Amino acid sequence: MYYSKGGKVEPFDCQYLNLSLADLNLLEKDIKNFNLPETTGFFFGKDEEHSTNELNEDDLDDLEFIEKARKAIENGEYIYYYSWW
Repeated sequence: MYYSKGGKVEPFDCQYLNLSLADLNLLEKDIKNFNLPETTGFFFGKDEEHSTNELNEDDLDDLEFIEKARKAIENGEYIYYYSWW
């Protein structure tokens, strides 16, 4: 998403990414369709695996964030994603 929105820093690290309602809608769709990559490693920990086609606790937490972020945007606030690793 960072690069598709014009981000140029390689690698994507310590950069702010403004999330729009459209971005949140895409993220929600990707979560519900299991399109996000699994992550592991020292900085990431271990994702909760998808043993079935059901959303896991991590997915539900992400969907909860999306709902809160939508409300914040509707109230005139800005939502940024920032990674540091």
